[in-house]
Amino acid sequence: MYNPEVETATRAEMESLQLTRLQKTVSNVFKNVPFYKEKFDELGITPEDIQQLSDVTKLPFTKKQNLREQ
Repeated sequence: MYNPEVETATRAEMESLQLTRLQKTVSNVFKNVPFYKEKFDELGITPEDIQQLSDVTKLPFTKKQNLREQ
């Protein structure tokens, strides 16, 4: 196995890891990417609003054109 700790994790452990990584990513883009900061502000959300995996639905969609413009 490449990473036994992750590959043999329980569902709860995996979801906890996914949530932690999602929260770190959201926080990082909020602080460092003006495009996402603006989109978050438009939606009235902050990284602290991401408290569970289902909160991913609160995040803004990114279109290919958005990426080209940035």
